[in-house]
Amino acid sequence: MLSKPNRKKITQKRHLRVRKRLEGTAERPRLSVYRSGKHIYAQVIDDMKAVTVASASSLDKDVRTGLKSGANLEAAKKIGQLVAERAKKAGVASVVFDRGGNLYHGRVAALAEAAREGGLVF
Repeated sequence: MLSKPNRKKITQKRHLRVRKRLEGTAERPRLSVYRSGKHIYAQVIDDMKAVTVASASSLDKDVRTGLKSGANLEAAKKIGQLVAERAKKAGVASVVFDRGGNLYHGRVAALAEAAREGGLVF
């Protein structure tokens, strides 16, 4: 009897497939997105130095006060704008988008669009 596929394992396999092709450099760091059931997180990472250049999440105090939930489209849009703003302050204009094993849909797509509107190029 075949077992039912585990969603977490499927996501991890997809993430490995995506990460095989992506690498963040000093010129174009990686915009990594992690989506949990309650929150959404974004980091701009320089993989050559293994350094986080900028980050934002729905747990940040200034973001959390104006949100009903950290796991909806509104939160994803705010996080996208905030990470773009912080990356621009750090001198980053262009990034490589890492969707983190998630499909480019819903909250992940909303975060990406908001980051583009915030001035990041990818």
